[in-house]
Parts: sequence; C-alpha cells; structure tokens
Amino acid sequence: MSEFYYNTRTGQVEEGNQSPAIELMGPFATRAEAQNALDNAEARNEQWDEATEEWNEYYRDDELEGDEA
Repeated sequence: MSEFYYNTRTGQVEEGNQSPAIELMGPFATRAEAQNALDNAEARNEQWDEATEEWNEYYRDDELEGDEA
C-alpha cells in the first residue's frame, strides 16, 4: 500500500517518501488527501485558534469573578 506526501517546498504530491522529511506533510492514505494537506491544516489551525480563544475567555472571566469576591 502506497503512502502519499505533500511537499511544502515544491507544492507537489509524492508517492512514497522521496524528499527530506522537513519538506513533507503526511503520510496520507490517498493522493487527494495529500493534495488537500494545506487546506486541511489551515482549517484545523482555525479551529484550534477558536478553541484557544474560548479557553482564554473562560479563564479571563473566571479571574474577573475571583477579583470581585
């Protein structure tokens, strides 16, 4: 079974580990997954940023309530 990698330097999908690991995202099970690697990473980063902001807001609110006591 082949694995696919997205090469961040060239923007190409590679079948198998052909380039230095620092240039690769993966492995992915399909060529299509590898081709969408950057879009998927961007979507995950946005989700994590939103979750981090919610976390920070929760603790800011908690600290403000503690100051009032």
